[in-house]
Amino acid sequence: MQTTILTDIKPDNPAAHAAGAGAAIHLDDGAFGNVAFITDRADLVKDADVVLAVQPPALDVVSEMKEGAILVSFIYAHNEPALVKRLLEKKITCFAMERIPRITRAQAMDALSSQSALAGYYAVQLGSTHLARVVPKITGAAGSIGPARVLVMGLGVAGLEAIATAHRLGAIVEGYDVRPETREQALSLGATFVDTGVDARGKGGYARELNADEKAKVAAVLTKHIQSADLIITTAAIPGKASPKLISHAQVLGMKVGAVIVDLSAEGGGNCDDTQPGETAKIGQVTIAAPLNVPSLLGEDASELYAKNQYNLLALMIKDNVIEIDWSDEVLAQTVLTHAGENKSAVDGNTAKAVATPSMAPGVTTIQA
Repeated sequence: MQTTILTDIKPDNPAAHAAGAGAAIHLDDGAFGNVAFITDRADLVKDADVVLAVQPPALDVVSEMKEGAILVSFIYAHNEPALVKRLLEKKITCFAMERIPRITRAQAMDALSSQSALAGYYAVQLGSTHLARVVPKITGAAGSIGPARVLVMGLGVAGLEAIATAHRLGAIVEGYDVRPETREQALSLGATFVDTGVDARGKGGYARELNADEKAKVAAVLTKHIQSADLIITTAAIPGKASPKLISHAQVLGMKVGAVIVDLSAEGGGNCDDTQPGETAKIGQVTIAAPLNVPSLLGEDASELYAKNQYNLLALMIKDNVIEIDWSDEVLAQTVLTHAGENKSAVDGNTAKAVATPSMAPGVTTIQA
């Protein structure tokens, strides 16, 4: 339930929302005025100028949308070729939330970052519940218990939030990333940085894939840190590709008895050879938790942040209650996936051709929680 957008609806902006979508986070349909709650998805989208969603919408939903309407959602086009084809057929102007550029001006719209921060926090809490020991140092009359050792692998937004959370809980924290520029960020949050001597900086703030020699060099350094950890959080992902493998089966077998791995990259197959996406598995005496769609497990905050991300993106294209898309705006130019029957995913945002867009008063529809 995207509360920020719904509470900002004006009487002259007709809005519709999927009925009951907020039930899981204790938001009733009746909590909002000036909003029509509709059960049938076809009826929900058929008259909408702007459709907002979380997950890629079903083909039949897109088929019912008006030709030329605007869709704002996560799409993951590399996994959804049939959906992209349908968007092109319907001449839908689709803004894919995962394409938001990682620039300062777009931070308020960056849903990948807002949701990843929640996932990083949750991973530490989840891992702690699987440990048979406490995380902080505890001292009492009977003696002292030392702090748990936590290793965070992949220092993007999720990894850095995991470091911050584990540090607040009192753990001894180590952080690892193939991008050496993350060192200072890890140190600033209270972690020790594991330096393997491999630099794998890629485009757009992500890491590139390692070659065989680099993988061997990294593994040689990481093994001792993996085997000394009580809890490992892995977060490494490469957009459009399978998750890189950071922990081998042999390394898992060499871990402490009772150690825990929480793999946040399960959607891409996982960062561990033994990851079973969507499951919690026991490999010897090691527990590997691989939850899917982690932000949904913190639905109230995930919804609030995602709504704000979408609202800030909409603000770039709605001026004085009229939709006017300025294709010279680098955020819009780089986020658009399809427009006027053309696939824009291969077009560089700085050279995207401006296309005249019909102005219209927006009717907003939200189809997913």
